[in-house]
Amino acid sequence: MDYTTLGRTGLRVSVAGLGGGGDSRLGMTAGRNEAEVADIVKFALDLGINVIDCGYTYGTETAVGLGIRGRDRDSIVLSTKFYVRRNDKFHGAAEVVAGLDRSLRRFDTSHLDIFFLHGITPASYGHAVAEILPALRREQEKGKFRFLGMTEAPPRDLEHKGLSLALDDDHFDVAMLAFSPTNQNARDIALPRTMALGWGTYIMYVGRFLADFGRVRDTLAALADAGEFPADLAQRDDPLDFLINEGGALDIMDAAYRYARHEPGAHVVLFGSGNREHIARNVRSINSPPLADAALARLKSLFGGRPGVGVQSAAIYGQ
Repeated sequence: MDYTTLGRTGLRVSVAGLGGGGDSRLGMTAGRNEAEVADIVKFALDLGINVIDCGYTYGTETAVGLGIRGRDRDSIVLSTKFYVRRNDKFHGAAEVVAGLDRSLRRFDTSHLDIFFLHGITPASYGHAVAEILPALRREQEKGKFRFLGMTEAPPRDLEHKGLSLALDDDHFDVAMLAFSPTNQNARDIALPRTMALGWGTYIMYVGRFLADFGRVRDTLAALADAGEFPADLAQRDDPLDFLINEGGALDIMDAAYRYARHEPGAHVVLFGSGNREHIARNVRSINSPPLADAALARLKSLFGGRPGVGVQSAAIYGQ
């Protein structure tokens, strides 16, 4: 496992991070119980992953707590999240603090390494800073968490405007942002600024689109019909097979993780899975060398000026 320093936090983190949410919820979506999920967490730790990220809506915090029990807590970078706004309702400071306390109890830990305010957009940023941030600073002083982070709401903020506001004020230490081979504009909008300020970054939405082969093909075909993607590529069975043939990737997911891993300013690449084989495969990809220069150049020519291709629309952010 490769490790890096998470910006100005100074935390030493694995470049691969295990996400407790997503479609799999560490296998809970497929019916795994908490003990089985705890075993998945232990497997990831044994591979060298030391970054585990959850959220209060995922239902995996208790299982993750079981998985890290008996391990050196100081060696694990543990985080969770609470929404600023959900289902058209702004959360008050007391609700967020109560959520933080519940998460600590579910993890059975005295502190988090990072607590994320979740799904920040321009519409919710002002409320987050004015109403929630002062209360969280008091909880931070009590030792409940070490560093404060923020996450984007990718489907509703393709231009990273919420993150840009946060970078203007520099209230946070870590950002969780979307970046992938087909959604590249964080390279120009966000990552130069996180690097300049010393923020740590967690990269999300790396493989959610590319894992669905049919959706990739349909999306690119629609772009080709609109004159926004080469028709000759869109008509192929695998429009992105050049990443394998020319880029040296084993498959499209290997290409996606390697692409995100080696982007300047990217620290931790998150993925979620309840399958040991998938976890081991993703770790190998994230620890593999960059894609070939020709493949990277071709990706940039195809998607560099087109934000949000493949970012799934989702109602969960409620912004």
